[in-house]
Amino acid sequence: MIRTKLLRLSLGWRILLGLICGIILGVIFYKNTPFINFAQGIGTLFINMISMIVLPIVVSSLTVGIANIGDLKKLGRVGGKTLIYFELMSTVALILGLIVANLTDLGSLVNLHNLKATDISQYVATAKQTANHGIGDILLTIVPTNIFAALSSGDMLPIIFFSVFFGLGISAIGEPAKIVVDFLQAVAEVMFKVTGWVMQFAPFGVAGLIGVTVAQLGLASLKPLGLFILTAYMTMLIFIIVIMGIVAKLYRLNIFDILLVLKDELVLAFSTASSEVTLPRLIEKTQKMGVSKGVVSFVIPTGYTFNLDGSAIYQALAAIFLAQAYHIHLTLGQQLTLLFVLMVTSKGMAGVPGASFVVLLATISTIGVPASGLALIAGIDRLVDMGRTVVNVAGNALATLIIGKSENEFDATQHEKYIAEVKAK
Repeated sequence: MIRTKLLRLSLGWRILLGLICGIILGVIFYKNTPFINFAQGIGTLFINMISMIVLPIVVSSLTVGIANIGDLKKLGRVGGKTLIYFELMSTVALILGLIVANLTDLGSLVNLHNLKATDISQYVATAKQTANHGIGDILLTIVPTNIFAALSSGDMLPIIFFSVFFGLGISAIGEPAKIVVDFLQAVAEVMFKVTGWVMQFAPFGVAGLIGVTVAQLGLASLKPLGLFILTAYMTMLIFIIVIMGIVAKLYRLNIFDILLVLKDELVLAFSTASSEVTLPRLIEKTQKMGVSKGVVSFVIPTGYTFNLDGSAIYQALAAIFLAQAYHIHLTLGQQLTLLFVLMVTSKGMAGVPGASFVVLLATISTIGVPASGLALIAGIDRLVDMGRTVVNVAGNALATLIIGKSENEFDATQHEKYIAEVKAK
């Protein structure tokens, strides 16, 4: 009877239930190594299952979408609009983070001696490997020498580059390549079906991932940095409701309608701290919201590399927070320099594992904060990451709708119909 009732719950409610169960188990089995290993295995299994289906969906959907666009000039226009929009929104997110950090002045309230340092050697190693990464390096590495190697490593930018050119080649050939389009379309539909099956395991994966976090950290360890966590979440909420809300309003969209449609995906993004797990369903839902396949297939995969508004907010907040904690007074000029450096490094290291931390490692030295300072907030990174992932996912969905409307690749009737269906459930 109970099992039947649980199965009748929507996926979003089941994921939320998994989140609650994971927190409870994490508290019960605090520092319990066997539980941590078991829960980590469950969580990793779920993430691996999602990773298994993401690339086939991206390649098939993007290639078919570009083939349907067909026009190189139009593709260039869509790409230009997308990147400009991403840059503007990321800059606004950084500025918001700097403003909130200055107004709250939380860092001055923190006693560094009460904070427990966390090992950040993995981030330092990554930072050294990517120390010279910039826009020029992205342009040099975006062209894959071996597409199969890029697929194997999950390097998104070269995959996007290849898929775009492959789609354009299909479009240029025309009728003889129709069989390829039909095949890739079938692949996409099959993978979306597989996504539905994989998502049934999501509540267990969520319980495992959040359980590991709570079991390792413990709730008591959050108190010294509780205000920073709260401020980060409040800032992200302001960005979604106010900033994204205003942008949506300018394009005659309702941010609350969008959030309602994506509620399951946002809960999943929050509990797993992974944008990747929502990508297949985000592609599916933005098409249901009225955006054409071509625009959706290009904007969303690109956004997962370049449109990281939540990460931008966190980076600005953390940089100023640490400067305040070390009693380093930053002038307006120094903060503007920090803003510029973050704008460059956040794009240059997009897609790098632990990108937010790597960006901070690459930038805090410019304001006099020692790299060891990051070890003091590394312990709560996972908890803040959950919030910034939600912002990233919501931002990519809004970007897709806006680019679709600007290109007249948006069906308003279908959008309103789908929103009404979701509200009626």
